[in-house]
Amino acid sequence: MNFTTRLALRHLRAPQKAGFTRYASLMAMIGLGLGICALILTFSILDGFERTLSEKLTLFDGHIRIEHFMDAPMQENDPMVDSALTVLGTAVRKYDYIQKPGILRFGQLAEGILVEGYPDGSAPPGLARIEIDGDDTPGEGEIIIGRELAHEIGINIGDQLVIFDISNLHRVATSRRLQAFTVIGIYHSGLQEYDRSLAYIALSSAQKLFGHEDKITGAVLFLDNTAQVHTLSIALENYLGYPYFVLTWKEKHRLLFNWLSVQKWPILIIFGMIAFVGVVNIISALTMIVLEKIREIGILRSMGLSRRRIRRVFLIEGTIIGIFGSGSGALVAAVLARIQDHFHLFTIPEEVYFMDHVPAHFDFTTALIFIAVGVISAMLASLWPTKRAAAVIPSEALHYE
Repeated sequence: MNFTTRLALRHLRAPQKAGFTRYASLMAMIGLGLGICALILTFSILDGFERTLSEKLTLFDGHIRIEHFMDAPMQENDPMVDSALTVLGTAVRKYDYIQKPGILRFGQLAEGILVEGYPDGSAPPGLARIEIDGDDTPGEGEIIIGRELAHEIGINIGDQLVIFDISNLHRVATSRRLQAFTVIGIYHSGLQEYDRSLAYIALSSAQKLFGHEDKITGAVLFLDNTAQVHTLSIALENYLGYPYFVLTWKEKHRLLFNWLSVQKWPILIIFGMIAFVGVVNIISALTMIVLEKIREIGILRSMGLSRRRIRRVFLIEGTIIGIFGSGSGALVAAVLARIQDHFHLFTIPEEVYFMDHVPAHFDFTTALIFIAVGVISAMLASLWPTKRAAAVIPSEALHYE
């Protein structure tokens, strides 16, 4: 360890009980640490909200949906779609589906719903990752509905209900399409609009109910690597062309994600000001250290220590404050985020936010970026005090000694 580094560490340790240096350095570290902690926690919560919403929405909408441009029925196991996925070579799970509006009738009550049919013998892909009472694989004449809809109408597992094809209601009673179903499952996702309006049936039942025979509404794709969604959607659009229509879950919920993006930056800027206060504290702390150590600086200058090495001493001090302050702030943020993620200490109303607790997703890469920004800011904040220290004239510093 060279002389300037040892001197910088000695200043920060400040063994003198009456010395101000130790407390100034400690307060600067705490101030910067609190700012970095607040910034990382804020980003973690914002990122957690977006990730949680994305995960829940993709359970119902998939990552990519391929439909006919004019909302016309498509051929089941469409060879063009299968060919595109084979040529593009991306690992995906594809499900043919039918999605149509209908009217649910239970006793004297009726409610408009959205009916989705998935291949017989397979559970709707989203239901495997959410809470569900009963069975998750509807067969012929069976249906799964959301908890909100079940509570509103008073439906329980095992009850019988009737679904009408809404596009067929204008016909005479004898030619209307309707079908009786038995409720075998009730799911709960926290997304009230889905829990209230979306019901699942078997694809064969949907084809009969809506008169599609061997036709489907489209194909939904689920990817293991969500980073490939945007690239794959563009590739599918270019390969398939008209009349196929490719839509990702973010494009379907564009307004929601635009709102999240718009609010993210003002919040980060506001909490970033807290970190900036910590940087100002470093300037104040180092300036006070320079004033307290002015006699020592004068002695060192008179003994031949160059201005450059004097500047280096205080620059190292600022860097150490930045490293320990930013690192400790990131560590505290990681612990708090982990505690919240595991114990859900802070809860929120699910009917408003689509989740029952504040999500906190700690990202290691993001934390490293904030630590680097904190350290660089601390180094920049050290420049003015170091310049002042290097400008000390030995004769003036020792004038009254």
